[in-house]
Amino acid sequence: MSKKVLVIGGAGYIGSHVVKALLENGFAVTVYDNLSTGQECNLFDKAEFVRGDIADEALLHKVMSAGFDAVVHLAAKKAVGESMEHPQIYAKNNINGAVNIFNAMIDCGVKNIVFSSTAAVYGTPQYLPLDEKHPINPLNFYGFTKIEIERVMEWLSRLKDFHYMALRYFNAVGYAADGSIRGKEQNSQNLLPIVMDVITGRREKLLVFGNDYNTPDGTCLRDYIHVEDLARAHVAAIKHLLQAPQSYSVNLSTGKGTSVLEMIAATERVTGRKVNYEFAPRRAGDPDVVVANNDKAKEILGWSPRYTDIDEIIKTTWNLEEK
Repeated sequence: MSKKVLVIGGAGYIGSHVVKALLENGFAVTVYDNLSTGQECNLFDKAEFVRGDIADEALLHKVMSAGFDAVVHLAAKKAVGESMEHPQIYAKNNINGAVNIFNAMIDCGVKNIVFSSTAAVYGTPQYLPLDEKHPINPLNFYGFTKIEIERVMEWLSRLKDFHYMALRYFNAVGYAADGSIRGKEQNSQNLLPIVMDVITGRREKLLVFGNDYNTPDGTCLRDYIHVEDLARAHVAAIKHLLQAPQSYSVNLSTGKGTSVLEMIAATERVTGRKVNYEFAPRRAGDPDVVVANNDKAKEILGWSPRYTDIDEIIKTTWNLEEK
């Protein structure tokens, strides 16, 4: 009998790729999503769907009572700037929402969860590459909500029959290479989607914030990881929890940095189109370089990224744009 997984936020950008990977690995999947940012076109026929919000404690309990082997939680607000302007909204959705999920799990005997965390928990790098022993010091309220949820899970794992895998993502990019995910991420504030908006005429230009960083070309370097690699890591995390219920927080990264100007140049190579951009002043809180060590994920999950070439990553995004 197939293992049952509840994917909360499974109609979203990362969530739909996770659902796809779980189905391909023989799991029975139920998607729970309020469709505020997720899209119906990202739902798979083979997965059950429940439209619901993580604020709805009664519905969470009702759904969980059907019995699941694991939960994947991806239903968080994640815009860094917005989190600084409206922290109360982020506290309510991210922290309270996660606690609602945990309460429903414990009440219904669901023991395992894979949690979508973030590299934002680390703050300004004190050394590179970042590893999981790096000091925790988030620079924004979004990152704060994620580490608080990790801390709640750590306590629950000590006090209850509750096991978690917190996956600290770096910069998620790309789309399913087979074209099966058709819904684009909504209102993304990330670099590559903005670059795509510029070359397709949806935006006039890209603002590159700062060109005087301590990097080879003066622009920020970031660790970009393909969304299908993230999805495979979720499958590996669930399998690990089902076989050896121990709790961990692990980085999901490539260990390789790509600068803003390198991303622009690669996009121009792949698409044959020019990216209209101009330099703007630095933004507060942007470190020069953020790259991470992924040895722990390799050791615990047997996982490593397959997409390490930035041109290949951009191609999967451009293929969706062309369609």
